[in-house]
Amino acid sequence: MTSGDNGISRDVDRLRITMTSAHADSKHASSAIADDAQPRRSMNRKASSPMMPAFMVSAPGKVIVFGEHAVVYGKVAIAAAISLRSYLLVTSLSKSKRTLTLRFPDVGMSHTWNIDELPWELFSRPGKKKFYYDLVTALDPDLLAAIQPHLANISLSKSEHERKVHQSSALSFLYLFLSLGSQKFPGSVYTLRSTIPIGAGLGSSASIAVCMATALLLQIRTLSGPHPDQPPEEARLQIERINRWAFVAEMCIHGNPSGVDNTVAAQGKAVIFQRAELNKPPSVKPLWHFPELPLLLVNTRQPKSTQNEVAKVARLRRTRPDVVNDILSAMNSVARSAIAIIEAQRDEDTSDSDDSDADNTSAKATTNGSSTKSTVYGNGDGHSRIKNGGEREEQEEEEEEPNELSALGELMTINHGLLCALGVSHPRLERVRELVDHEGIGWTKLTGAGGGGCSITLIKKGIPKERILQLEQQLEAEGYQQFVTTLGGDGVGVLWPAVLRNGMDEDEEGGMEIDVEKFLNAMGNEGVERLVGVEGGGGEREGWKFWR
Repeated sequence: MTSGDNGISRDVDRLRITMTSAHADSKHASSAIADDAQPRRSMNRKASSPMMPAFMVSAPGKVIVFGEHAVVYGKVAIAAAISLRSYLLVTSLSKSKRTLTLRFPDVGMSHTWNIDELPWELFSRPGKKKFYYDLVTALDPDLLAAIQPHLANISLSKSEHERKVHQSSALSFLYLFLSLGSQKFPGSVYTLRSTIPIGAGLGSSASIAVCMATALLLQIRTLSGPHPDQPPEEARLQIERINRWAFVAEMCIHGNPSGVDNTVAAQGKAVIFQRAELNKPPSVKPLWHFPELPLLLVNTRQPKSTQNEVAKVARLRRTRPDVVNDILSAMNSVARSAIAIIEAQRDEDTSDSDDSDADNTSAKATTNGSSTKSTVYGNGDGHSRIKNGGEREEQEEEEEEPNELSALGELMTINHGLLCALGVSHPRLERVRELVDHEGIGWTKLTGAGGGGCSITLIKKGIPKERILQLEQQLEAEGYQQFVTTLGGDGVGVLWPAVLRNGMDEDEEGGMEIDVEKFLNAMGNEGVERLVGVEGGGGEREGWKFWR
């Protein structure tokens, strides 16, 4: 991430030492992507192997849960991963094919470069050459200029706007490819599909950046894992390595990104974000114990301008400074209250685990922090398991107390009201809230800058699917786009090799190989999720692995 970021890069020196050591013997290192022997043998191939197996990488989008607009004025914000994801399929070509292809069919992009014609000489010069363990905090103008001629022929038949989007994507990809790779890099095809709406403030570009960075780092064999028995500290070291290079790709697209989107896409769960001083990098602190929550995401399809909404709040603050500052302070209190709830749940889970270990009832104990998934549902009936220093309350009494889910939902409602007071809502957003409140389904707030864009609804426990379906039908009839998703899930994941057990077209080993043709022919978001989705079939799909 950026230099001086005390949330993401506080252990830079230790990280450099570890990564340098890894680099010294990386030619013989195993990436150990999977547990079974066959994937491990694949990952143990020497660098001279003619071809790698096809593999996939996936990373989530994000939403701002608390603190939008207040974060501009030095207050705390919370951003969390959503289960809408990008998927990148990497296919190696035979040794004789010296081409590099980037395909993004969802936006109509496809382009091929000759690897040997790329500006390797400049990228390899002393002082210009970067290694995977380097911390890159700024783009090199000379390297950017060297890439420009290789963008000129991209999407010539497209509109000017489409060409700019395609060229920006290609620039970020080539900058990573040339920085991390070498002229001996094998020919490859990178095929990208995304279920994240583009331009909706949901972190689609960061999700793609994380996929690209992870794929290239895997191809040069500089990542360890993911595997279930990987220590959390080691897993987070790999996440930071990915995150640094994803941030470089984000700089290519956005110029001066905050780093929040790529951090959430890389690690998953949630982050606490705060920029206390404008002239200093932001603080980005992981919330590893953020619970997985059921979420309805609604895209109003109302065009909006983040710049205009931020300017609107600034004008109001100039004319009513005392009032607006109080609103911003209240939003800060809301975000910090949410953090306190999440951390209390973490402590409760830890207490439960300790008690369970002491009683030798380890079946439900937390045994490894790297695989723990917190939940706000407590003992399964929607109530907290421990209250008042560990004393268990009677269920009848618990029903009168708000559980963690409803507590977070109430804070979301308050946060939305404060955003409305700042004047950044929109009739389309308020209509969503009206429909949700009418059905009694959950707690709704706008997410992002407002003025349009998206809303998020935290779904109450025990709501019948029929009521949610009825709401979805009403939203669709009024021109909204909606997604039933999950908040606070996993970050970047790997499928190595690209073989899934889908119960169809199975080969002799019991799996279906995902090739470019199958991937391209998947129809829409549902088709992509059905074919390769991390949560295909309603649960975590066998084969996908994550750094946790």
